Amino acid sequence: MATSDRPVPVQPQTPKPRLRPRRSEPMPWLKPGIFLGGLVPLISLGLRWSQDALGANPIAQIQNELGLTALIFLVAVLACTPAKRVLGWTWQIRVRRELGLFAFFYASLHFLNYLVLDQFFDFGVILEDIAKRPFITVGFAALVLLAPLAITSTNGWVRRLGYRRWERIHKLVYVAGVLAVIHFIWRVKIDVSQPLTYAAIVGVLLAARVVWWLRKRVAS
Repeated sequence: MATSDRPVPVQPQTPKPRLRPRRSEPMPWLKPGIFLGGLVPLISLGLRWSQDALGANPIAQIQNELGLTALIFLVAVLACTPAKRVLGWTWQIRVRRELGLFAFFYASLHFLNYLVLDQFFDFGVILEDIAKRPFITVGFAALVLLAPLAITSTNGWVRRLGYRRWERIHKLVYVAGVLAVIHFIWRVKIDVSQPLTYAAIVGVLLAARVVWWLRKRVAS
């Protein structure tokens, strides 16, 4: 049987696609910096507790500082979007989730301090306080609203719920912010200048959102 002497044509090899180098995240130090900075108030409390430097009523001092720290982080969360719209900043959007988790973390410690050190797990007194003392009622309600926001803060929950539903759930942060400042105002019995300052800041941040929402409705 005769065979052909013609050479077998060689198929040209297709060049392999070049992998684009992965873009590095801008300001890679930002999230670690927020994390370390977020622990500073807790470390400060621990050091002052160990040195007996928290005043005549250390439990009340811890309670007040934990609550104030939670409110500061909550205000920071509410300020992220207005800062983007007004100042054009975008870096704060990347750490908004971390700020919200710190708000929930310190609010939980605020409640645990009340539960453990103040009331010694006396659940009868605690339930009576929640039912009969308005500032505790609204503070506990704010913590309850923050809990599902912290649980569903991951990308996995965004995919499970769908972005629109997830976004609607996370608008509860506005209600939590209002309840938190009411809790602060009602908690302070003498000088309410500090809680009123935070209430004014939260009011401005929420009013800005209302204005942008109305403009969007009118434009559409």
